[in-house]
Amino acid sequence: MKILFVANTAWSIYNFRFGLISSLISKGYRICILAPQDDASMRLEKMGCEVYDLPMSAKGINPIEDMVLIFRMLRNYKKINPDFIFHYTIKPNIYGSIAARILSLPSIAVTTGLGYTFIKDNLVSKIAKLLYKFSFSSPKEIWFLNEDDRQVFIKHNLVSAKRAVLLHSEGVDTNFFSPKNKTLDDGKIHFLLIARMLWDKGVGEFAAAAEIIKLKYPNAVFQLLGATGVENPSVISLEQIQRWEKAGHIEYLGTTADVRPIIADADCIVLPSFYREGVPRTLLEAASMGKPIITTDNVGCRDVVIDAETGFLCPVKNVDKLADCIEKVIQMSADERLAMGSKGREFVIDCFDEKKIIDQYINTLSKYGIVSL
Repeated sequence: MKILFVANTAWSIYNFRFGLISSLISKGYRICILAPQDDASMRLEKMGCEVYDLPMSAKGINPIEDMVLIFRMLRNYKKINPDFIFHYTIKPNIYGSIAARILSLPSIAVTTGLGYTFIKDNLVSKIAKLLYKFSFSSPKEIWFLNEDDRQVFIKHNLVSAKRAVLLHSEGVDTNFFSPKNKTLDDGKIHFLLIARMLWDKGVGEFAAAAEIIKLKYPNAVFQLLGATGVENPSVISLEQIQRWEKAGHIEYLGTTADVRPIIADADCIVLPSFYREGVPRTLLEAASMGKPIITTDNVGCRDVVIDAETGFLCPVKNVDKLADCIEKVIQMSADERLAMGSKGREFVIDCFDEKKIIDQYINTLSKYGIVSL
């Protein structure tokens, strides 16, 4: 049986669904990937996937380009002829679902977070909702990574409740992301934010809280890890990050192929996001590695933290409350931070281990008769 995964980057398929794809291949499924080519395309091929290029402007709203995208999808779907399709991210979800409907191919749309489209109530948001409602009438099921997003779609009549299914995050490999000893012991307390450098991710609030905290606790270190210059209306310029660095508030670490050593050296992971997250993968990875978490009482983010047990929740866009949470972590002993992180790991294993996610995919494929012998 041939399963097709469609997304706006090959990187996201490799990074978020490596375990799922490996498991499906081991069970005899033939896995095809349709996404714009990037550095992960070759890695997917080495895994045993058939990889097809799909040129796409991930964030653009040009209607002519989007019509061309539908025709590209139709052409590829005819060529690949999959038995089942999983769509991810907004454009594959909308236009891929339409293409699958035209060709009578069974599919599931996985909404991995509503992003800035649902933050603002503008013309683009209204058009997106209309497109969602039209395109989501045909997939077998629509999967949501958190209950908040599921309820938004049901409330706005964008999808019927019976086809709106909860998938508890993308899952995390809790063996791969396991606690590791720190390689750095400089006597300082390190707070790390891992994300694309977007204002919506709360990077500005993190920098502002760092400025407040460092006046009282000069041994606190605040670090940023993630890509700059990404295609997003909320992008933060590299020049702004350099200004924070020059002021002594922030250390910018750039990007890395393996976040584990950097997470291991952190004392706490912070994500003050007001973005409409699915379930933030970076928080799952950090909690799985036994790190306390500070994040906002926001869609997706709140799902990862038991407040005051595995970390702390603070209101969105509230620098003072964020600084208070950071101060609580500073005032804890090393043993108390370790105990909080251990509880967080237990919580992730119980609720978000990728084995549970893989089982949901396999059981769903079986339900629709897509069984590989």
